[in-house]
Amino acid sequence: MKFHKEGTIIIATTIFSLTAICFAIFYFLGTVWLTFAIVVSLIMLVLVMQFFRVPNRTVTSGDNLVICPADGKVVVIEETEETEYLKDRRIQVSIFMSPLNVHINWFPVSGVVSYFKYHAGKYLVAWHPKSSTENERTTVAVKQKDGREILFRQIAGAVARRIVCYAKRDATAEQSSEFGFIKFGSRVDVFLPLGSEVKVNLDQKVTGSITVLAELPKVSS
Repeated sequence: MKFHKEGTIIIATTIFSLTAICFAIFYFLGTVWLTFAIVVSLIMLVLVMQFFRVPNRTVTSGDNLVICPADGKVVVIEETEETEYLKDRRIQVSIFMSPLNVHINWFPVSGVVSYFKYHAGKYLVAWHPKSSTENERTTVAVKQKDGREILFRQIAGAVARRIVCYAKRDATAEQSSEFGFIKFGSRVDVFLPLGSEVKVNLDQKVTGSITVLAELPKVSS
């Protein structure tokens, strides 16, 4: 199994800490509690390691398609106002990522990064309606070659307190390539142009870089 670079220090620290705890239990309590401590430690280590796993996937791509940027479950599909950058009506599709999901984030479309901003904030549960505007988050917009912009937002949850985003202003974005990582439970919002045909349903489980989130409306010639 391959592990993400964002997990290197955390995995190493977890191994060191759990080993130290087991030695301390053996020293102070003897072998009576040692077996129990080892079993619990192994379970905790497996949970941490699976969180930072890197899946081997054959990605989906298409100029007129918006590909799912994260693993998880669709929790919001609604028309809303995007007030930070685009400042127009959009279809919002939100994906909740549980601690059991892969937490890598992928570009949903190809183009050039036209906007990027990090916001410090609260740590409301990721499915809370206000988490999209009040939690720690990053906002990224990608301008496609036809001039349309797709905006998406990484949002930290009650447990996740570190968002990593590799997107940089004016950098090239390649659809289904990695653009970031959120640690331990989170959410990703995607804002689609009105007229987009959403290809997912509420409560549907989706797979990042594979599931087609939506088909964009055709551009008038």
